[in-house]
Amino acid sequence: MPKFIEMPKLSDTMTEGTLAKWTVKEGDKVTVGKAIADIETDKATMEYASPFEGVLHKFIALPGGKVPLGSPLAVILEEDEAAPANLDELIAKAQSAAAPVPAAEKKPSATAAKAASAGPRLPQAPQHKSRAAAANSNIRVKASPLAKKIAAERGVDLSALVGSGPGGRIVREDVENAPVGGSSARVAATPAIRPTFGPEDERVPTSSMRNIIAERLLASKTQIPHFYLQMEVDAAPLMEFRAHLNATNEKTGGVKYTVNDFILKAVVRAAQAQPAINAAWDGDAIVKFKSVGLSVAIAIDDGLVTPVIKQAEKKTLLEISQSVKDLAGKAKTKKLSPDDFAGGTITVSNLGAYGIDQFAAIINPPQAAIVAIGSIRKAPVVDDKGQIVVGQRMWVGLSGDHRVVDGAVAATFLAEMRKLLENPALMLV
Repeated sequence: MPKFIEMPKLSDTMTEGTLAKWTVKEGDKVTVGKAIADIETDKATMEYASPFEGVLHKFIALPGGKVPLGSPLAVILEEDEAAPANLDELIAKAQSAAAPVPAAEKKPSATAAKAASAGPRLPQAPQHKSRAAAANSNIRVKASPLAKKIAAERGVDLSALVGSGPGGRIVREDVENAPVGGSSARVAATPAIRPTFGPEDERVPTSSMRNIIAERLLASKTQIPHFYLQMEVDAAPLMEFRAHLNATNEKTGGVKYTVNDFILKAVVRAAQAQPAINAAWDGDAIVKFKSVGLSVAIAIDDGLVTPVIKQAEKKTLLEISQSVKDLAGKAKTKKLSPDDFAGGTITVSNLGAYGIDQFAAIINPPQAAIVAIGSIRKAPVVDDKGQIVVGQRMWVGLSGDHRVVDGAVAATFLAEMRKLLENPALMLV
């Protein structure tokens, strides 16, 4: 009996995936756990291992194509098993069973209806159920799958929009430009402003991950009331302490620490000292996280990923250093798993290595804060004796969700970070 390899759910927000490439050929023998394909999700490109053992008889999905969750990707047969005569019929049946039900045909539950009346919410963290607003189920609308997904997340009534796509089809831009929550009267969506380009310019289709990055950051900037704080830190004690520690470790074969290792440890300790920063908005409540899930922004070719160091408050400086190296290695080799992205409560984005002195980061929803780290620069400073000397300075910034975090709370958090970075030995006790 043929078995179907299906598009798996590799992230909590994934509704479809893009088959980046097959790493096996038709006719190859595969075993359970053998990597057979690279799949691009909304968060990263990941290796996908076969759930079955047998012979890969036939590819159904081709590289570059978007495939809904649960839709068949390939057919696996037992060794020496002949393909059934009605295989094409079985494939069509499997594809039909996996086809998503249009949002307009879904009947909203009482819970969804209640959520709709409370207004739209951003996608929730993996440990919390998303309560997106329900759309009008009595009116059939023509809309792209992506437009329906964004509308469900934002609580936009598709029946209240006039699409700008072919044949009046509602597309992503129509939903993004619509009034949040929709309205009772049909309104024409504002056309998206598009660039003018010539024959020598290149228009590159965006990946699934880049599309999701765009959607989530747009939602973050438009739905979260950001505020920004900056604080200057004397980095000289940190640089001196790090140099001494690394020199000692070099003699004993120990680990060499990066500046970022100390910064991450300082964020964790500061979040413990000011736990109000380690929280998230949940519509009519604030979720206060008991544990610190440290999301670390890592740049890769396809964009930016934020894998999580779980229970970071329980980890030593050495364990945090090792965790970051492990996650960065997995990110670059496309081996991050869905679990690596789950449980983040606060994010750190460090652009110091790129020569950026200071910047304001966009909050990674549904978290309430993101810490922005700039470069360490030599600068003229006034010492305790009133003399101008050469010092080392670093800017640390915080972007906060003002629904959750007040300015005084964020300022206290940054002050705690500065204390730790200017007295780095405290992070070892």
